[in-house]
Amino acid sequence: MKRAHLARMPALAGLVAVAVTAVAPVASAAATPVTSGGSVVPAASAAPEPPCTAATGPYQRQLERKLGLRVDGKQSTADCVAIRKLQRQLGIRPANGRATAKTHGLLLVREATRNPNAAGKCPVRSYLVTCVDLPRQLLWVQKGKKVVFAPVPIRSGIRGKETRTGWHKVYWKHKNHFSTLYNNSPMPYSQFFDGGQALHGTYGDLFKSGSGGCVNLYVKDAQRLWSQLRVGSRVYVWGAKPGTQVRSWEGHDRLLTDDELVIKGFGGEDIPIEWDLNTPIDPRVQQG
Repeated sequence: MKRAHLARMPALAGLVAVAVTAVAPVASAAATPVTSGGSVVPAASAAPEPPCTAATGPYQRQLERKLGLRVDGKQSTADCVAIRKLQRQLGIRPANGRATAKTHGLLLVREATRNPNAAGKCPVRSYLVTCVDLPRQLLWVQKGKKVVFAPVPIRSGIRGKETRTGWHKVYWKHKNHFSTLYNNSPMPYSQFFDGGQALHGTYGDLFKSGSGGCVNLYVKDAQRLWSQLRVGSRVYVWGAKPGTQVRSWEGHDRLLTDDELVIKGFGGEDIPIEWDLNTPIDPRVQQG
């Protein structure tokens, strides 16, 4: 029996050698340049970055300032590339380098993440307080100084239908609510806090126009907030939504919205009623 076993060894060794010979080229193929007709062909390189050609956006100056670029309100190649990089970091698609409201809004969220109440605008209490920051269009929840629900973007009421400021309490919750005022529009995870105004999810664009007074959130954020609050939970709203105020500008024959002043380089980040945030306003155009 031992002799028979030993007799099989050369055959087994031959099989092992064949296996090693067959595997070896596969292991080294990735490191070996492709050859064609005896000439070495270099491996394919990554596709070059496409040129950044997006036009000036409505939040050009704000993003130039925040990104440390030259603040002139005019899109340059350097601006476009820097904004595109930021958009990729924020997960914005398409990342095309245009200074949109969404890019600016999500940057504000990111900036606020570590300490949203750095300015002390939201009262610190021993109980849960839902903080609604209208100037920055942000919402978070804190208990004492601890943030228990990180900042998320919101959309509040337009001019003439502003979200009411001050202290409120959640007085009614309805998970699958539909509006009785606005064409039966869906209001998932509604938490009503003042005279028909509610915190609720929306399927629309948070960075376009505004609400009828409610505080709109992405549905996923509204769902998380729903589980955080209960009837009786306190809500504190302060400030003014950008674009809900109107200012005069010397040398102009009409009042300008805050948004128009932003584009001209004066004022803050603002949102007029009838303005698509991704379309700059020409202050020279008369409005009714």
